[in-house]
Amino acid sequence: MDYCEKRLTKLRTAMNEADCEAILITEPMNQTWLCGFEYHDGYMLITHKNAYIITDSRYTEAARANTSDSFTVTVSATPATVEKLLCEEGVKGALFFEDRYLSYASAKRLEDGVNRRIIASGGMLDSLREFKDEAEFAAIRKAQELTDMAFEHILGVLNPEMTETDVAVELEFFLRKHGASGKSFDFITVSGEASSLPHGEPKDRKLRRGFLTMDFGCIYQGYCSDMTRTVCLGKADDEMKKLYNTVLEAQTAALDIITDGMLCRDVDKAARDIIEKEYAGKFGHGLGHGVGKFIHEAPRLSPMAGDTVLRPGHVVTVEPGIYLEGKYGCRIEDMVFITPGGRECITHSKKELIELF
Repeated sequence: MDYCEKRLTKLRTAMNEADCEAILITEPMNQTWLCGFEYHDGYMLITHKNAYIITDSRYTEAARANTSDSFTVTVSATPATVEKLLCEEGVKGALFFEDRYLSYASAKRLEDGVNRRIIASGGMLDSLREFKDEAEFAAIRKAQELTDMAFEHILGVLNPEMTETDVAVELEFFLRKHGASGKSFDFITVSGEASSLPHGEPKDRKLRRGFLTMDFGCIYQGYCSDMTRTVCLGKADDEMKKLYNTVLEAQTAALDIITDGMLCRDVDKAARDIIEKEYAGKFGHGLGHGVGKFIHEAPRLSPMAGDTVLRPGHVVTVEPGIYLEGKYGCRIEDMVFITPGGRECITHSKKELIELF
């Protein structure tokens, strides 16, 4: 688990820059990212000398067996234990904490328990996780490979008697059966007029003719995938084909230019300009987002992205869509690795308009 030591080194560098002597990690995904062991009850305390997993007796044996020697496992996840360790470490100053993930009430209990000032760490961990290493790339690649397989599977089993919920369940079952530990978010499998809802929820109703949008992904070794494909149930008319091909053209334009060193807002603009020509105001969300342990991470491909630049280590989605309220909608989404001087699209499912039934 040499990656654990590398990630601790990155964190301690960030701590130095923030004049931070110690930080308490409470978000389970951030804890797992640092130590490789997944647990949901306890703290992780990082100082410049040592790293502690502070949990209870349910996890201590497993934690000792599944973490690197960089971490010391201790029992009793209470603020008093944290303060005791801080004193033993000789930490004189404030304790940094994850304000993005800890409630106000929990933060107050922590502050009272350690009897010292606590300081919000902001996006310190989020910024470190933004750039993926090779182990993370490998897990995300496998998650997307399973997602591509699931799409090929669902094309072979879709039938008019299925409900939208059936489609979501079938996708999840296939993914779990083939190695995923779970789904990376609540699947969007909506048909007919409901396809105009970018985040529509599948209903227990038979599939409606027209567009069927399937936005889904899985978790593999703690990392997420995210893909959207829109198919047509029945024959698409000329208007539907025009809308679908406009979305595909927009996505292709963005995929053609996305690369290391490019402004996120410019990638969004490449797709948005194409859609705006024919469907002004019908692409209401950003072009994409980062993906990692969380399904939505930095950076964002959006008109609001400011001067954010794509760099090696970023993993982003490219997902333009057009949504005609009360009528139908379409979205196509791929995942892209940003590599030194370039990029790699890791989504391989077919994108030409598919007509079924």
